[in-house]
Amino acid sequence: MSMSFESYMKDMVQPMRDDLTRIGVTELRTPEEVVENLEGSKGTTLVIVNSVCGCAAGQCRPGVAKALQNEVKPDQLFTVFAGQDKEATAKAREYLAPYPPSSPSIALFKDGQLVHFIQRHQIEDRSADMIAADLVGAFENYCK
Repeated sequence: MSMSFESYMKDMVQPMRDDLTRIGVTELRTPEEVVENLEGSKGTTLVIVNSVCGCAAGQCRPGVAKALQNEVKPDQLFTVFAGQDKEATAKAREYLAPYPPSSPSIALFKDGQLVHFIQRHQIEDRSADMIAADLVGAFENYCK
């Protein structure tokens, strides 16, 4: 009995996707969905570049979950999955310039403009609580 690599990866990453979708974050799986939801967006939008790495599991996703418990939060919540939904992730990264590709990472937009960005190197050595505090500060500053 053999399982295709694609089936294996789908089963393997689904719990990582669920970490965000179960707290109300919408997945953008295609470049078209990215454009539809980010191009000319109004209000505030959080975009998480998800990843299979340990810092995504231990710090990024839990930090986002904790930050979203704050009363003040973004109007829209989206995620793309690096290494899985490659075309969608590449399209989302066009909106993250001038920052280099980084996964995981977290971006906050206000009226379509990138106003706050947390890169992988700012996630790796920080706790989920520290990431949550960083995000809550950005939410309080930009999402009111």
